[in-house]
Amino acid sequence: MSADTSSLKLPKENPGAEDFLPLLGTDYVELYVGNAKQAAHYYRTAWGFQPVAYAGLETGMKDRVSYVLQQDKIRLVLTSPLQQDGEINEHINKHGDGVKVVALWVDDAAKSWKETTSRGAESYFEPKTIEDNHGKVVLSGIHTYGETVHIFVERGDYKGVFMPGYREWKSDFETPEVGLKFIDHMVGNVGWNEMNKWCEFYAKVMGFAQLVSFDDKDISTEYTALMSKVMSNGNGRIKFPINEPAEGKKKSQIEEYIDFYNGAGVQHIAVATDNIITTVKALKSRGVEFLYVPETYYETVLDRVGEIDEDLEPLKELGILIDRDDEGYLLQLFTKPVLDRPTMFFEIIQRKGAKSFGKGNFKALFEAIEREQESRGTL
Repeated sequence: MSADTSSLKLPKENPGAEDFLPLLGTDYVELYVGNAKQAAHYYRTAWGFQPVAYAGLETGMKDRVSYVLQQDKIRLVLTSPLQQDGEINEHINKHGDGVKVVALWVDDAAKSWKETTSRGAESYFEPKTIEDNHGKVVLSGIHTYGETVHIFVERGDYKGVFMPGYREWKSDFETPEVGLKFIDHMVGNVGWNEMNKWCEFYAKVMGFAQLVSFDDKDISTEYTALMSKVMSNGNGRIKFPINEPAEGKKKSQIEEYIDFYNGAGVQHIAVATDNIITTVKALKSRGVEFLYVPETYYETVLDRVGEIDEDLEPLKELGILIDRDDEGYLLQLFTKPVLDRPTMFFEIIQRKGAKSFGKGNFKALFEAIEREQESRGTL
């Protein structure tokens, strides 16, 4: 990711989006967690992430410690406070473990900050340059929904392991990767009647365009409902679905999330794989728990989606969902929450041409989530 991108021409995948903020991809996702060392062990052992870099007392960092892990193009930063009080402690106390930073890889962090703040974004911090003997990184940041922020990362002139202030993290403990490739999309949950506000934010401030929308007729069961719109940048590398609650007989998953997270935040991270069967088998063998899909789902699924390359039996055995759009089909599966609070989870997705988000699976998925809510007493 440190290659020179100054002359990179990005394909226009989403024609409605504007090009004033070219984004090269997701640089990293940072979670504030109660115990970064133990969280790093979980993501290594269960998810196959590899150790990359470390910052803490040994590197001159006095107030926090951070572990950087990577699998292919997915980079996680796990950060914990080293002292009482302060922003990180307040974030963890209010939200539990959760995503604080969605960092975006750009050619020009100063320009990205200027373009977004001039269009109404609230500044998180102004452009700054950090340097060491491996080069320099330019960073800037803006606020988004809840206490989530975007940090723009310009790293074309940096050849080090992650960024200045970090050192290489070496470990004798090895865990094989599970085939995760890149972040496909990241979903934000916002409060009642806030979806359009934040979709307009991404359109106006960041030049995104709406790919698709779902209303409560699309995403509902007997008990709960929600609304969702998917915002995407021009080259299609960054996709942010935004969810809000809708009226239902009982409490929706979005309401449950907001109650336990105490506000808006990142609900799930969808990670792509080229072989979902192999990936899910590996994750299950390491203790990752997934939502249960009834066997009856598979009795009619091929009538709905048509012919697929995979045998149905292993998909059924693992509970993998299937959906089709005009351009192909996709395979997807959702974990149970990976944190103590019923907040953030992961989606494993394999696209076989499909550009959509599994609309045909919403009912089965939501009923599976409702079963979990009922077991928690929060439905």
